[in-house]
Amino acid sequence: MTELRIRAALPDDLDAVLAFWRTAAEGTSISDDRAGVERLTGRDPGALLLAELDGELVGTVIAGFDGWRCHLYRLAVSPGRRRQGIGSALLAAAEERFVRLGGRRADAMVLVRNASAHHAWKAAGYGPQEEWRRWVKPLTD
Repeated sequence: MTELRIRAALPDDLDAVLAFWRTAAEGTSISDDRAGVERLTGRDPGALLLAELDGELVGTVIAGFDGWRCHLYRLAVSPGRRRQGIGSALLAAAEERFVRLGGRRADAMVLVRNASAHHAWKAAGYGPQEEWRRWVKPLTD
């Protein structure tokens, strides 16, 4: 593998990120649109991390810190590039970001049905917290 570059997303990257998620991410989110990603990067410009090989987008992770908790979303790696350390490198960058910001514990949104992701998260040192359940309420239609 050539040199992997991890960097924060720029405004010009957002359309490519949305297209990437359609092929590399598992599931969809109500925020998977340009306006949603612009809000994220406008509020926290360092939160959306990109992994590139020779200028090609090969992975993403959202490493959001609200001052209280560290949240991980949209860890996605190109299907043809999986099991090459890209996801691990993205998580390491996200965790380094959290530590710099004063974070003390990270949590990740992982789909229950995504068994392959469960293995990756476990290998990275994460585990399910069974005593908690995510409760959601859509605020828009």
